[in-house]
Amino acid sequence: MELYPAVDIEGGRVARAHGRVAEPLAALDAFTRAGARWIHLVDMDRAYGRSDNLALITAVLTAAKVRVQVGGGLFREIDIDHMFTLGATRVVIGPRGAVDAGLVDRMIARHGAARLAVGIDAKNGRVAPRGTADVLDMTALELARRVTQAGIRMIIYNEVTRDGGLTGPDIAGATLIAGLGVDVIVSGGVGSLDDLRAARGAGLAGVCVGRALYDGRFTIAEALACLS
Repeated sequence: MELYPAVDIEGGRVARAHGRVAEPLAALDAFTRAGARWIHLVDMDRAYGRSDNLALITAVLTAAKVRVQVGGGLFREIDIDHMFTLGATRVVIGPRGAVDAGLVDRMIARHGAARLAVGIDAKNGRVAPRGTADVLDMTALELARRVTQAGIRMIIYNEVTRDGGLTGPDIAGATLIAGLGVDVIVSGGVGSLDDLRAARGAGLAGVCVGRALYDGRFTIAEALACLS
């Protein structure tokens, strides 16, 4: 099971971070030195349709010595392609792109399924893309089934009502999706090592952790040991 420390960039800073690691490059350096094998890099401003942090995303990808998974408002082909050009290891197609079956097919044909993931933001089980107040008339499981049938092998599942709350991720919802035979990374709400143990016990492929690391609830080393 893999750990994905989250570097969520908002207004040029790392969301919910304090001190030196509020600078994206400093967060990248700290997580890398601590032994992280992946970074989960998200442009929160682009995800919410405010603007973007492309210069910082580029700087992080250029400096990275570990694998980087990039997401945040990536639902247009030109933007997905650009992230690969910049050096992303894996690009996360946002839910607004994932509902377009043609886009998913073209991205798999162009980049290969191993280099793509689909991000599913859900609210009470229904797809709720960031950057819009809409809750789609589609469950997270329905969208996951659709993209899995198209050839997607990795899904990042986030129950948005838990995001940043430190109350635990939606393991049950993630496990339901994993039952389709797809790898699932759970995101949103991780607050303790017990949450990591629960994700590992459920057989999930990975877990994204942000605020719990920045708040010092546990370290990268402790998290890696817990998931090994």
